[in-house]
Amino acid sequence: MKIFDAHCDVLYKLWLNPAINLQAEGDLHITVDRLKKANSKVQCMAIYIPEEVSYQERFEVALEMVHIFHQKILAVYPFIKLVKAKEDIEKLKSDEIGVILTLEGCDCIGQSITKLQTLFHLGIKSVGLTWNYGNAVADGILEPRGAGLSLFGRKVVEENNQFKVWTDVSHLSIKGFWDVLELAKYPIASHSNALSLCSHPRNLNDEQLLALIKKDGMIGINFVPYFLTDKDSATISDVINHIEYVCSLGGESNIGFGSDFDGISKTVIGLENFACYNNLVEELLKHYSHEQVEGFCYQNFLNHLPS
Repeated sequence: MKIFDAHCDVLYKLWLNPAINLQAEGDLHITVDRLKKANSKVQCMAIYIPEEVSYQERFEVALEMVHIFHQKILAVYPFIKLVKAKEDIEKLKSDEIGVILTLEGCDCIGQSITKLQTLFHLGIKSVGLTWNYGNAVADGILEPRGAGLSLFGRKVVEENNQFKVWTDVSHLSIKGFWDVLELAKYPIASHSNALSLCSHPRNLNDEQLLALIKKDGMIGINFVPYFLTDKDSATISDVINHIEYVCSLGGESNIGFGSDFDGISKTVIGLENFACYNNLVEELLKHYSHEQVEGFCYQNFLNHLPS
């Protein structure tokens, strides 16, 4: 079963610690061997700039992460290919893995459309407007003010539309979510779960999930234990509960996965690293048809990639 994973933070980990690489199994959830073992076909790698980086340095750090991707991944592993368009995935050979670069939070562009467009030219195909807090585009979900899109934020979404780039609502304020759903041609929640099953504010309520489904956006089920359950630990059954819940809202063809591997410290029991996708697939096949599982794991996100 091929895997299309919509969110991981491996580039952040490589930036944080220059001594590690994609062979470093003790340090990373995602390694080359684990990608191969789980039959990864498309992996989205986020550019996430941590809060401690000063605002004036954040665009430079974003460029550093793009450079790390080229230097420590593309240059070292010739079977890993940068995906800039849907046809790049279709051209992948059976032993090749495609990587889509994504932006997690627009803090690094400040109020510059030119910086955003530069990132598009470098291969960014999905733009998360915020992390948890506010920036010039909008407020994140943990920003007490809870503001929606600014005038500049509306321009960002319009640029995403023009460049056929996903607008990612994961981490966004509730007001911002509804502003995006009004404007975006290609909305997704790359790594968000159902609020009705787990009370974490990063999860989406039923109204939001239904709106994404109606707009034919994607919902990437996330493997963060405390986004899956209010219990102390999470299992693969909790992941399946969120899948089933979104299916019950009519979203069977809008479900995918956004693992958040290498952006999390605690993991789901049975999903401790990327290779464990095999455990999830095995369990899914007990509940759903092969075609449905193929949709969740790969085809749904591929079908929704703008071309």
